[in-house]
Amino acid sequence: MSSTKQKSVRFPNDFDIAKSGSYNATKFLKTVSIKKHEETSNLELEKVEIEPKMKMFRKKKLSRVFSEDYDGLQWKILDPRGRPINIWNKCFLIACLTSLFVDPLFFYLPSVNDEICMDASYPMEIVLTVVRSVIDAFYLVQILVHFRTAYVAPSSRVFGRGELVIDSSKIASRYLQKDFWVDLLATLPLPQVLIWAAIPSLRGSNIIGAKHALRLTIISQFLLRLCLIFPLSSHIIKTTGVMVEAAWAGAVYNLVLFMLGSHVMGSCWYLLAVERQEQCWKKICDQQQPYCQYWYFDCQRMNDTSRIAWYQWSNISTLCGPSSNFFQFGIFNDALTYRVTQSSFLNKYTYCFWWGLRNLSSIGQNLMTTTDINEINFAVVLAILGLLFFALLIGNMQSFLQSTTKRLEEWRIRRTDTEEWMDHRQLPHDLKERVRKYDLYRWVTARGVDEESIIRSLPVDLRRDIKRHLCLDLVRRVPLFDQMDECILDAICERLKPLLYTAGTCLVREADPVKEMHFIIRGHLDSYTTDGGRTGFFNSCKLAPCDFCGEELLTWALDPRPSIILPSSTRTVIALTEVEAFALSAEDVTFVASQFRKLHSKQLRHTFRFYSNQWRTWAACFIQAAWFRYKRRKEAAELNKAKQSHLAAPVELRDEGRSASLGQKASEFAVYAAKLATSTRKGGSMRGELEIISSLQKPIEPDFSVEDR
Repeated sequence: MSSTKQKSVRFPNDFDIAKSGSYNATKFLKTVSIKKHEETSNLELEKVEIEPKMKMFRKKKLSRVFSEDYDGLQWKILDPRGRPINIWNKCFLIACLTSLFVDPLFFYLPSVNDEICMDASYPMEIVLTVVRSVIDAFYLVQILVHFRTAYVAPSSRVFGRGELVIDSSKIASRYLQKDFWVDLLATLPLPQVLIWAAIPSLRGSNIIGAKHALRLTIISQFLLRLCLIFPLSSHIIKTTGVMVEAAWAGAVYNLVLFMLGSHVMGSCWYLLAVERQEQCWKKICDQQQPYCQYWYFDCQRMNDTSRIAWYQWSNISTLCGPSSNFFQFGIFNDALTYRVTQSSFLNKYTYCFWWGLRNLSSIGQNLMTTTDINEINFAVVLAILGLLFFALLIGNMQSFLQSTTKRLEEWRIRRTDTEEWMDHRQLPHDLKERVRKYDLYRWVTARGVDEESIIRSLPVDLRRDIKRHLCLDLVRRVPLFDQMDECILDAICERLKPLLYTAGTCLVREADPVKEMHFIIRGHLDSYTTDGGRTGFFNSCKLAPCDFCGEELLTWALDPRPSIILPSSTRTVIALTEVEAFALSAEDVTFVASQFRKLHSKQLRHTFRFYSNQWRTWAACFIQAAWFRYKRRKEAAELNKAKQSHLAAPVELRDEGRSASLGQKASEFAVYAAKLATSTRKGGSMRGELEIISSLQKPIEPDFSVEDR
């Protein structure tokens, strides 16, 4: 209820009672009951006003809905973009292609006998009727599916995918006004009805008229079903994006269409060849009237006495033969020469298919026609279809096949451009070899695919999951990242950039700014330092998978007061073999460093020191300097001991009982004197080495504390 209709009840307190002097409890309860009754009446009044509106809302039928929200009625009204419709459309497309293959087989029903008569194959009629009826069932189901498939409202196509109209009455009305009658004509089993209804005619005297009616019916329905394939293919492409995803499947699809065209043209050629023979028979029959009748050409009347008598003296076999000049058969002469019309079904189908394939491929260039108008029209149609098939279908198939080698051709063109550029700039031979080696290694590794551009084009969530799949196991192998949780590892994986290096490539030079921190995945590298180019100092170590370099960048990022200038590298890193690595830029290392500061672990500090080459070098030099100092102190102690023995030697010589050991002491003194001289000569070089080693400064300690910068 609104605030204007709210009722409030105020109970009297002690101050009100004292002010009024007396308090009537009965009067107060009566007032409260009246107010409650008024509130109940208002609620009932509002309920009476709202209920009719709710009933009207319930009776209102939902007629439009978005495809994303359409789940509840998916088996009553189908979504045209849904998976069931997509699967059915592909199945129906296969049925349509099968129908286009089956319909021309009806042209092979008439066959010619050696006795100059025409008959129909009864077993073939049964097989074609059954197969065609099964295919017609698919067209019938397609009509029913159209009545239960929603469509996109034209007024909602301004933005987005539009709204679906799910009102069954509107769907049926729209379908009846547009495509229903075409689908119905394509679905009717007219060839089966004509075959079985015309069987008496085919075996009687009206064979010619029945055959023409059957031919026109089959051609009409064939064209209707052919026209239905184009909107169906367009709808599949619009919904799924492509007809077929694999390149080889697209090539096979176009090849099947070309072979289907060859099959259709071959069957038409066979039917026209039979009709051309029939024209020759009719011409002779017209000349031999009234002794000849058209029903003589029906094999069912072959045993008729009048027909036998006419056949014996008519000489029709010779006059309508392939070598006779009485009648010109033109492009159908091969059918008589090779007795195609009198062969078995398999033989005549194979030859007719080969005839159609050969002439479609050659665009009918080898056809020698007569002046017959029907023959010329057929040759013209054959040439036009051959040109269209060659331009469209064969061209598409070539495009599909070339797509498999497109990357290779692009790489070859790019490599040719690179060679021309290097020759134009007159690069030395060693630089050219390095460029060629890197280009080849990059092609072998990635096959010309730019992984970063593909990943950048994906949504953030999908990009994160892909990076996690590719990099998480590799990142976990780096000991420096072993202490991090899943969230931090995901963030690191998202920022890693894959890199490739060939043997001899210098990743970073000593004293150059460090721009990236590299984590080795595969290969080996050499890392060495001269401590700024000082004479006599050289330290080298090998980097293997799971190692990293460029740790100066992490130390710089962990500094509470970092400098704007990037840190300088303390080592030179060169690839010894082909190397695959991931890199973190300075900005990304700053992010990782902020995550390190949240860990504030002493173990992480020890891990960084243990795996850092800079700290390893300093630790090795520190131990070596300590060993040198220890060795110097030890030798100095030995020399002091020798000096003390030398000073004590004259006192012992004055003793009477030890005169015999004078020679031995003198020899010991000579040995100590020689050690003293040797130690004095070595002391200079040892002091020089100690100065070089001791002068190596201790690396800056990374700040893993949690204090804010």
